[in-house]
Amino acid sequence: MAGYLELTTADYAATVSSGVALVDFWAPWCGPCRMLAPVIDQLAEEYAGKAKICKVDTDAQSDLAVQHGIRSVPTLLFYKDGIVVATLIGAQSKAAISAQLNKLL
Repeated sequence: MAGYLELTTADYAATVSSGVALVDFWAPWCGPCRMLAPVIDQLAEEYAGKAKICKVDTDAQSDLAVQHGIRSVPTLLFYKDGIVVATLIGAQSKAAISAQLNKLL
């Protein structure tokens, strides 16, 4: 079973630098983040080998949240070869996230 990647300051840049990546900035206390978690898990399985599905715990990795200007969680950043090409803020449907990923593949 494929799973999402939990990113830290040490591996963030290297992970998003090539290919397509989705990064979910979330927090354990955030209700909408918890609602989105099963969707992220499903996407990680469905896009295994095609896109990197990643999560960043903003409480544990606050420096990454500040660095990327995250002011609200959940925030989804979509990367193509290291460049942020789209952002979705708030709980999103699986269809909306998949549509954005498919545009980048």
